[in-house]
Amino acid sequence: MAWQLFRLGRWSFAHRKAVAAIWVVLLALLAVGAATLSGKTSDKFELSGIESTQAFDLIEERSPQAAPDGATARMVFEAPAGRSLTEPAYNSAVAAALRELATENVQTVSDPFTGGTVSDDGRVGYASVSYSKTSTELAESDRSALEDAAHTAEAAGLQVAVGGDAMSEVEMPLAEVIGIAVALVVLAITFGSLVAAGMPLLTALVGVGIGMLAITTLTGFVELGSTTPALGTMLGLAVGIDYALFIMSRYQSEVRAGRSLEEAAGRAVGTAGSAVVFAGLTVIIALVGLAVCNIGFLTQMGLAGAFTVAIAVLISLTLLPAILGFAGDKVMKGKPRYLAKQRTIGDEYRTHGRRWVEGISRRKWSALVGGIAIAAIAALPMASMQLALPDDSSKSVGSDARTAYDLISENFGPGANGPLVVVVDTANAPDPAGAVRTATGHLQALAARPGSDIAAVVPAVTSDTPQARQAFAQQLDTVRFATVTVIPGSGPSDQATKDLVAEIRAAVADLPAETGARALVTGQTAVGVDIADELSEVFPIYLAVVVGLAIFLLIAVFRSVWVPIKAALGFLLSVGVSLGATVAVFQWGWLNQLVGVDTTGPVLFILPILLTGILFGLAMDYEVFLVSRMREAYVHGTPARRAVIDGFTHSARVVVAAAIIMIGVFAGFALTDDVILKTIGFALAVGVLADAFLVRMLIVPAFMLIVGERIWWMPTWLAPLVPALDIEGERLTERLDRPADHTDEDRVLAPR
Repeated sequence: MAWQLFRLGRWSFAHRKAVAAIWVVLLALLAVGAATLSGKTSDKFELSGIESTQAFDLIEERSPQAAPDGATARMVFEAPAGRSLTEPAYNSAVAAALRELATENVQTVSDPFTGGTVSDDGRVGYASVSYSKTSTELAESDRSALEDAAHTAEAAGLQVAVGGDAMSEVEMPLAEVIGIAVALVVLAITFGSLVAAGMPLLTALVGVGIGMLAITTLTGFVELGSTTPALGTMLGLAVGIDYALFIMSRYQSEVRAGRSLEEAAGRAVGTAGSAVVFAGLTVIIALVGLAVCNIGFLTQMGLAGAFTVAIAVLISLTLLPAILGFAGDKVMKGKPRYLAKQRTIGDEYRTHGRRWVEGISRRKWSALVGGIAIAAIAALPMASMQLALPDDSSKSVGSDARTAYDLISENFGPGANGPLVVVVDTANAPDPAGAVRTATGHLQALAARPGSDIAAVVPAVTSDTPQARQAFAQQLDTVRFATVTVIPGSGPSDQATKDLVAEIRAAVADLPAETGARALVTGQTAVGVDIADELSEVFPIYLAVVVGLAIFLLIAVFRSVWVPIKAALGFLLSVGVSLGATVAVFQWGWLNQLVGVDTTGPVLFILPILLTGILFGLAMDYEVFLVSRMREAYVHGTPARRAVIDGFTHSARVVVAAAIIMIGVFAGFALTDDVILKTIGFALAVGVLADAFLVRMLIVPAFMLIVGERIWWMPTWLAPLVPALDIEGERLTERLDRPADHTDEDRVLAPR
């Protein structure tokens, strides 16, 4: 494969105009497609087959006009101190505001005065608004109506806050600017030239542009999650810069060794490009492997991320050498800072990396044990990790959504922000109304138990008059279901509310045998509980598939059994540190102000599996980048322990630069206002920090120096079964260094 990549890199260098034109045309075509075919994204976290979403499906099937998973809004009205909403002027202002909410997408608007949502002192009340479409599908007129209604009430002297997802709009963050700024500084220091520094940035931005335009075009045909494009941008920018950095570094080394620019480009792609291909494959395997979970939004995230990574690999192998061809010898202008003021011994540069690894070689066991101990201590908070769906309690203090959430919690109890809905399916019940009464009785009995976390049970029929009973019976005959609302005593993300979901399901478990009806528990909290349980079940399968495939790939890359196993174990340490830090900051509140978090709460429920998939691929990137140079030195005859030192000396600078760039990209997303992107960005930044600097820079060389020659062991029976990939370019180097191997076919590829 190294030979084919060498030819690709040299061909791209020689035919740079054609290569650049192909990518520019593709970018333009996708831009047109995105402008004309794009659709809207969705912010729904759903999973088919679980009880909470089955309840949504039942409602939509029996009552097609209903939209149980549509957007919602809560408009909270607060009268001045000592005044009451029941005063005629304020009552009229609330009524006028509610009238302004009516749009074609509004299904229902509750009245605080008739719906019982006015506080005991009369100062605070709220109206619930339900829509027939999700928040990303709402028209601008829907949001304008909410704003106009708020202004009407405020003009009368009321304080108004609007919560819920109806006001949330999907915005691509400006976090990329932070990542690009960090990357530019690091690349300029690494290469000592702004021209050279700009090339990885240019190719990465082209790759991100192509990836995002393709995903945007796809939204015209498939509904994608609102976080999917942002995740693709995050990954595409990070790996795109890193992969180009690795090839650029090798290109400069080849030029300094006296190669022609064209041959240097070919050799860089043939050697470093091989590492990029297999590093990219590990990331792609980890991301595509999310499909094993059979959870739609996770599969979308994984496939979108894998696509942007694949584009980054292709651009690094083709567009980068083409741009190098345009730049000529300008890319070699300036002396890299890492070569300045360095002592030499023989032919070896005494780089900081070499001094670091030689220091580790003198204290191998201390470095290994100390590194593992640090990782274990940092991972301890993970033991108390709690998971939940994000809600308005995680929004910034002072924001409209957070103000509305806090007012409702203070005046109506925290559970009012996340009611549970029990859907009673009466299709097979001989006495439908009796079945609903029985289900309601079970729930009321549960609420009456000492220590129960149920604040209130709202029956399907709140009036017991003959007329109300008759109307309810007619309704049951038509839709064959009823809903009973349960108001928890705790907030939506509290563990007590999650436990309550299980208690309610246990309380109504015998309903089919008793009445022929069945009860399904739903609501956002129930959805989060069900998805978290499903993720817990599939996570071991996912981990086994992804790690197994990646280990086999790394066995083929390094012709060793211990290197891949060591890489996987090191990755587990990185995940532990990342999750531990995330729990400490987001759940415990340690140093949370540094990332703009002013409240604590459970960790994003999809983070563990999503972090595992992404970080595993990125960790294997650093493993390939670092160990491939060690392997290269070893196969060229350097003793095993010396090969570790020599390989580390050559690759540590690039790995450190790549890690700093990736940390900068992810940290930029950690500073956004979106809690989902903030959590993912923070966890990935910490994970890369731990993996690159603690695991790959400390634990890996210490372990390899201790094990020595045995690190490259492979069973005799396994060797013939594993393809020889020549990632270190040994056969490529031999072939190129023999003049007889330069055939007429090779000369055809020379530039004209």
